[in-house]
Amino acid sequence: MKQLTWALALLCLPAMGKASPTPTPGDSLLHLSLHEVWDLAAQHSRAVAMKNKQVAIRGESLKDAQAERFPEVDIAGNYEKATNIPVYDNGLFHTPSQHEVIHTLYKVGADFYLNLYNGNKLNLKIAEEKVAQQIAGIQQQQTLSDIRYAATAGYLELQKSMVYKQLVLADIENQEKQLEEIRENYRDGVVLKSDVLRVELDLSRRKLLLVQIDNDILLANQQLNILIGEDDERPVMPDSIPMSDFTTATYEQYLQTAMEHAFSYHISEQETQLRKIALQQVKANVSPKIGLYGDFYYANPQIFLYPYNPHLYSLGISGVRASFPLSSLYHNPHKVKEAALELEKEEIAHQDVADKIRQQVKAAYLRYQEALVQIQVAKANIDQATENARIIKNTYFNHTSLITDLLDADVQVLQTRFELVAARVAAQNKYYLLQNVIGTL
Repeated sequence: MKQLTWALALLCLPAMGKASPTPTPGDSLLHLSLHEVWDLAAQHSRAVAMKNKQVAIRGESLKDAQAERFPEVDIAGNYEKATNIPVYDNGLFHTPSQHEVIHTLYKVGADFYLNLYNGNKLNLKIAEEKVAQQIAGIQQQQTLSDIRYAATAGYLELQKSMVYKQLVLADIENQEKQLEEIRENYRDGVVLKSDVLRVELDLSRRKLLLVQIDNDILLANQQLNILIGEDDERPVMPDSIPMSDFTTATYEQYLQTAMEHAFSYHISEQETQLRKIALQQVKANVSPKIGLYGDFYYANPQIFLYPYNPHLYSLGISGVRASFPLSSLYHNPHKVKEAALELEKEEIAHQDVADKIRQQVKAAYLRYQEALVQIQVAKANIDQATENARIIKNTYFNHTSLITDLLDADVQVLQTRFELVAARVAAQNKYYLLQNVIGTL
């Protein structure tokens, strides 16, 4: 039981700063909590940056659609020079007479058009842009959640490798003490030379395993640094994550939360709403268009009414303009049918998304529960392996068991401690995966 407690204490070593690769010259050890890693990953993620831009784009598109409520206003002007009008009194091949005209002409004015009714198309366009903006916002949150989970996975992987390193270092220290004891027995003629060689070989394998773990730490460190925008070689020290921080709920509660917060579900829901708006827009094609228009200008000369005169004048015109697209009566029915079928397809797709979310929540929930069971099993295995190693060691030095039995027992102890670390990290990983699936990460 004492060794089990020791093994569990090793799981908290990252928080105490004892498990880390040797910092390179000029580098400083970076202590980061998981929430700090989330913040850094969000700041340096290009995927999140693109989604932020997309949200801004959709916001401007909505403002542009709303601005179409204002009237269309144009200002125009022209300045012209005219020649005399030749009049061919005696035919085309004779010299014409020149009819004097007003040579300078200019006009400046403004016109406007205010839409009063167009089948509610403008309101539908604004509603469409609002839904598109909501979709962009949900996608932004989904990307942020995915980045957080990716950072969490890298964070936990680095933490696991560091704890593995501490376990192997402690095991090597114990094995070296045991080797000295066996060598002393060999000098006393109690054990064979082959026993010493077998233990030395096993110790060499432990040291090779330590090299592999050091490389795993460097690789996991680089992967995490890329996510948080740090230099590849800067060593990061993760904090331990107490399992007591994790809230537990039933599958039904997680499923209910997913139906309220799952990103894919709400994106599909908004996509369905877009199809409904699209159907209304197509139906609006068979609608009259009514608007106010006006035109005001200054011009010279006065050639609007006869008799003409070379003086500046102004004129203002306003009225109501109405039109109806008769061709839409026979062009639009198939478009309406197509839009209705698109809506039905999207509704089916939305139901399919709901089914997939239930599957994902169920799988994530069961895997999380499975990992929790693995932790308990691993703890029990450590007790059994530790007791077995104690018994085998006593019998070996009492010459009633073989060196292979002793080495196998030591390997089992180390393996069960590895399994406990892996089970704890797997449980944490599955917990955050479940939070990502239900949309609360």
